[in-house]
Amino acid sequence: MARAIFETTTTDFLLKALNWSKRFETVCLFQSNGFQNQYSKVGSLLAVGAKEEFSANVGSAFADLEKFKSRFPNQWIPGFLSYDLKNEIEDLSTEHPNPLEFPDAYFFVPEILIELLENQVIIHSESPDTVFEAIQLADNLDTSYLFSGKIKPRMDKSRYFEAFESIKDHIKKGDIYEANLCQEFYGENAEVSSPEALYLNLNKLSPTPFSSFIKVSDKYIISASPERFLAKRGNKLISQPIKGTAARGKNKEEDQQLKDNLATNPKEIAENVMIVDLVRNDLTRNAIPGTVEVTEKLGIYTFEHVHQMISTVSCQMDPSLKDTEVIKNTFPAGSMTGAPKISAMKLCDRYENSRRGIYSGAIGYFSSDGDFDFNVVIRTILYNHSKQYLSFHTGSAITIDAHAAHEFAECYTKASAILKALEQKL
Repeated sequence: MARAIFETTTTDFLLKALNWSKRFETVCLFQSNGFQNQYSKVGSLLAVGAKEEFSANVGSAFADLEKFKSRFPNQWIPGFLSYDLKNEIEDLSTEHPNPLEFPDAYFFVPEILIELLENQVIIHSESPDTVFEAIQLADNLDTSYLFSGKIKPRMDKSRYFEAFESIKDHIKKGDIYEANLCQEFYGENAEVSSPEALYLNLNKLSPTPFSSFIKVSDKYIISASPERFLAKRGNKLISQPIKGTAARGKNKEEDQQLKDNLATNPKEIAENVMIVDLVRNDLTRNAIPGTVEVTEKLGIYTFEHVHQMISTVSCQMDPSLKDTEVIKNTFPAGSMTGAPKISAMKLCDRYENSRRGIYSGAIGYFSSDGDFDFNVVIRTILYNHSKQYLSFHTGSAITIDAHAAHEFAECYTKASAILKALEQKL
């Protein structure tokens, strides 16, 4: 592909580009919303059109993805992995229905790749000038949208409490130490007039480091994820599990108090420490021996609607492994399962009453220089336009010290930005 740099106003260009991109079957946008650290790579990146596509369901998805990826060295390949791929990795199954009908894995080689910088864009395509001119001629995306439908919880309060107590009994028996119990909120006969505009509004309401929008034909992923699942930078692997959540305060003083309480809360700290141990164990399968380390422990980070407790675990990658093997060895993210991982996943399947699908999976990319970066799919709307089915999940970790009312309320706190974007109240 050719490459060209153009001077432009980035905000207006993105609105034009999203409107122009509607004519394509495949679109992917990543935005970091200004959250930058030593591992950051992408600020704002738009991939449009598919020269080649990879789509698979549970079976041999990881091995087949490696074959697909190996055909296109030194190219950007964005896509997603469903949580249900756990059934390929371990002896697990999921009996819940699949109304969204997303594939379990999807990646593509873009026809056009656009990097949006502060006052310029870099376009990679067969004809960058033609692409730039076409986008400049497009109207700005209309950022208004309508959602018709009614969002309902799949699990009412009494059923959640029953599931919570069942999992707590397993903890008391020593079957597990922690489990991430999730619940679905869904709308049938749901219509979103502009998924692109809905994404922009959710991103405005809840700007996060791993925000993404994906369109594959009639299916849409609208994500405001704050969590990194796994990244590769050179020969280093980085995972940043989130465990520990507090709501934002009504004023500066209350906000600081809630933040301080999170930092010292024994239950939240225990959650995080258990998952850090799980992630360390997962990373040993990918690491040069002796290189796994916790580089940040129990950091408190503030987002628009919540404070989060985040730790960072890293290692030097075993050079004999392929990228897809590394991801498979750690998938799905331990923050979305519990510990021990396999036992927790089995129990979550038993006591949850919906299929997670893309939720709890990973969205990200393989980059042209051999790196990769994947988020954890949380705070995410999934929408099948043809089936008129819209869904999102939230979850919280159950430990021996957890209280059902608090965890139930946390699920609704995590849902708040999405409900606001959809103009829904529960």
